[in-house]
Formats: sequence, structure tokens, C-alpha cells
Amino acid sequence: MVMYENWQVFVHDGRHNYAIGVYTHVHAQAAKLTWEQLIQTEQFRKSHVPPCNILRFFRKQNVGCAVSAQKIYNVVAKIKKNRMQGQNTIEEVLCLSAKRDYAIFYRTVRTATYSMTLSLHTRHQLK
Repeated sequence: MVMYENWQVFVHDGRHNYAIGVYTHVHAQAAKLTWEQLIQTEQFRKSHVPPCNILRFFRKQNVGCAVSAQKIYNVVAKIKKNRMQGQNTIEEVLCLSAKRDYAIFYRTVRTATYSMTLSLHTRHQLK
């Protein structure tokens, strides 16, 4: 026990002085995705599987899974942000279309707000 002027500190061998909660799904550590789940989530997103179906898959795979839908949405957003590497959405579309050999036609119209018309075509569609 340590005593100061108006308060005291009691340390009991480093353990909590209350019982562990019965409902672990509210704890952040219990809701954390495992490494395998992170890899599966990334594979699912490449196949355009919605987060609610990813969660359904994890819960079907493990009934006691404490992962929440919000956690999956956050992981999906983080994957997307890392993939975009600081580009905005339009830059990402143009970059991906160039990688996949699309022909890009776009025009901008100067009005009170800018508007852009973007047209993507595969090379065989242009022939």
C-alpha cells in the first residue's frame, strides 16, 4: 500500500479486483479478427462479398465468434485505404483501368461545379 496526502493505492498481485465479464463479445480483444480471418476477409472483398455475408460466414464457421459487423466494416475500409495508397477515388479508377488495359475517354465540363464524364471500354469493344 502506498499512501499520499489524500489518497491511497492498493496493489493486489497485479490481478483485477473483479471477476471477468460473462459476456465477452463487448470486449475489444474478444472481437478482434484472427490472422486467418483477416486473410479470408481480404479474399472475400476481392470477390466483392458484402461484409454482412463475411460476418455470417465467420459465425457459421465458429458459433462463439465475437466479431461484430462494425469490426468487419473497419477492416474492409482499412484494406481499401491501404490498396488505394493515398489516391482519391477517381485516381484509383484511372490507375486500375490503365492496369487492366481499358481505353479511357473522359471530358470535364466547367460549370459552377465541375462535372466529369468517364467512359471505360475494353480494347475488344472498340474494334
